[in-house]
Amino acid sequence: MAGPTGRGTSLDAGLNDLLRAQVTPRHRLAFYSAKHWHAQLSQLTGTRRGYEALDAAGLDVRPDTLIKWLSDSEYNVRRGYRDLIHTAYENVAIAPADPLPDTVKDGQFDISGFVKTGADERERGTRRAAPLRIDASRGDWSDIEALWLAGDLRDDDFEDRFIDDVIVADIGEGTDGWEFSGSSYTVELW
Repeated sequence: MAGPTGRGTSLDAGLNDLLRAQVTPRHRLAFYSAKHWHAQLSQLTGTRRGYEALDAAGLDVRPDTLIKWLSDSEYNVRRGYRDLIHTAYENVAIAPADPLPDTVKDGQFDISGFVKTGADERERGTRRAAPLRIDASRGDWSDIEALWLAGDLRDDDFEDRFIDDVIVADIGEGTDGWEFSGSSYTVELW
């Protein structure tokens, strides 16, 4: 029985497509787009979560000061306070990534497309060559997961880390490392 599938023009695109189908990446919430400190403060003070973010950022002012700021967008607020408001706003505006599920970290990956190790280069996932099967449970996902949660997992980093931390951990270095230089890849998770 086939599992989720990712397709892309490179291995990293196929891996990212598969991963994003499983979990939500770190992202900015669309309704947090205010640029001016006053608009940010107005939006933050409209919710309990916003007040908590202001408190966590270290904004400690008396209620009458807050009311003055909210009633006059031209009020002269010190730069340090504006920075705290902006920090709180950004902390609320960014939705954290879902953690990588065990089904991804412990699954079997089938990779179809051109795979090269040493002098052996062939298209995997055809009638003549089975897909490259990787047991992800043997890999070390800690760096990949840390980058994913921080929102810093770029496509080419993902491919490099997946090769080094998951493929090599499962089946070794290959004859001369692993290369995925084809123009189309399918990655299936079992």
